[in-house]
Amino acid sequence: MAYEPSVLRRATARLEETRRRRGEEQAARQREIYRRIPRVAEIDRQLRRTIVGIIAASLRSGDDPAPAIESVREKNLHLQAERTRLLLEQGYGADALDERPACPKCGDTGWRGAEMCECLKTLCTEEQIRGLSRLLDLGGQSFDAFQLEYYSPLPCPGRNATPRKNMELVYEICLNYAQKFGRFPVRNLFLSGPPGLGKTFLSACIAREVSENGFSVVYDTAVNIFAQYEAQRFSRDIDDSREARDETRRYRVCDLLILDDLGSEMTSPLIQSALYTLINTRLTAEKRTVISSNLSIEDVRRRYSPQIASRLEGEYRVLPFFGDDIRLLKKQKI
Repeated sequence: MAYEPSVLRRATARLEETRRRRGEEQAARQREIYRRIPRVAEIDRQLRRTIVGIIAASLRSGDDPAPAIESVREKNLHLQAERTRLLLEQGYGADALDERPACPKCGDTGWRGAEMCECLKTLCTEEQIRGLSRLLDLGGQSFDAFQLEYYSPLPCPGRNATPRKNMELVYEICLNYAQKFGRFPVRNLFLSGPPGLGKTFLSACIAREVSENGFSVVYDTAVNIFAQYEAQRFSRDIDDSREARDETRRYRVCDLLILDDLGSEMTSPLIQSALYTLINTRLTAEKRTVISSNLSIEDVRRRYSPQIASRLEGEYRVLPFFGDDIRLLKKQKI
């Protein structure tokens, strides 16, 4: 799971801030205990000296160091027992002065060797969803909130199924795709149909579910995505070009790319090439992609190259959306 660098930076900063606050709280608690129970402060100083004594005894040459080490160890145990008794008498826990990380698995570092700890993964997921929420209304968009009643149960001319029956199938495929991400037999989805039929809503549902399951998700519109490819190619500003290169890399390497509103961009040979490269690169890397568009596959074949249409037809599950504009139906109810 390759989180975006910006997501990882924000999550790591939160982890470090939490660790800093816990350290400050621990230091304040220690100052309070030392002020109220001076003897505990003295015991801690003696305990630190006993550690030095053990090391010195173990390095002492000549006599057998075992008796000295045992004597130091017994003194240490007596001091610890006295310390515990004093803390308990004053209403503190026996471990009140011990450093207790929020995550005992990694000690609040976020990593267990080279593997990311669950605590940092959770923060990455939260930051990723926060970033997606700036683009998608993830607050109210979830599979549980999807409403089939907006799709007519009456036959639709030229269709083998009613809008509601069709949408029941589309919903089930999108739900299983998200919940079984990486294990679902369908790797890629092409949501096709006129505006106002729920394509963006279901895209947001997929983004949220997949993100919450710990995968990296990038959502963006076709206009923004291809603008980055153009900037990478034509920008004369080094910083802008580097930023565009980083953005296009995000599109290539994330676990799930959601490309919204394909067909809203102006077409050009560069955009055609960028789209083909993006689709083909992700297919080769076995990365999953969801594309939503007002275009049908026939429209894609006319607007883009045969190679692009062939890959969408052969490697994507096409989900048709049809029926009445839900936005208008909701407006009529007001």
